[in-house]
Amino acid sequence: MTTNDTSARLVVLDMAGTTVADGGLVEQAFSAAAARLGVEAGSADHAEKLDYVRATMGESKISVFRHLFGDEEKAQRANVAFEQAYGELVDGGRISAIPGARGAIEELRGAGHTVVLSTGFARITQDAILDALGWRDLVPLTLCPADAGGRGRPYPDMVLAAFLRTGAVDDVRRIAVAGDTSYDMLSGVRSGAGIVAGVLTGAHDKDQLSRHGATHVLGSVAELPGLIARAGA
Repeated sequence: MTTNDTSARLVVLDMAGTTVADGGLVEQAFSAAAARLGVEAGSADHAEKLDYVRATMGESKISVFRHLFGDEEKAQRANVAFEQAYGELVDGGRISAIPGARGAIEELRGAGHTVVLSTGFARITQDAILDALGWRDLVPLTLCPADAGGRGRPYPDMVLAAFLRTGAVDDVRRIAVAGDTSYDMLSGVRSGAGIVAGVLTGAHDKDQLSRHGATHVLGSVAELPGLIARAGA
């Protein structure tokens, strides 16, 4: 490898909306958490807070609750309630893999790429999703915000943690990041990743993804191995 080689060998993938289809469970779990804190479903307050949740998909959930409730104690209560509600929905069989996602991950690994799964959820929820899908051994490393200093997206911390922990590449330009939200794009751009791919299977549309730095916009993560192969040719 020369110092000018920028072919992607480390691939950092988001989970919900990118590799995992959760069918709107984030909104359902938020409503359950908000109700615990006295936010009445159907109220203007609930609608305003839900709009913010939608706008910040991909961000660390505790950061979202800190913004919504201001008080740290309330934010922590809301976060615990959210994780419990989401976990119950996951345990109820309410999630599935995005079509082609597992195949894409296996194809990337088979081609010699190191693949890392990252999320804005807490570790307990991430593990519940991995267990529900049978993905515990699918990749060598999974990351949540607490694994990278706690800030989560849109900070680049989880991408850079993947870079440091795997040792898979010696140049951040050789990282590919893929996600379905503007915060995923910002995280990838701020990390210096050479490929920042938005996918249209989740929260945000092509315009939002492009405006926040996507180098490519794909129909789904199933298209990512082909993109990386072409970019490295």
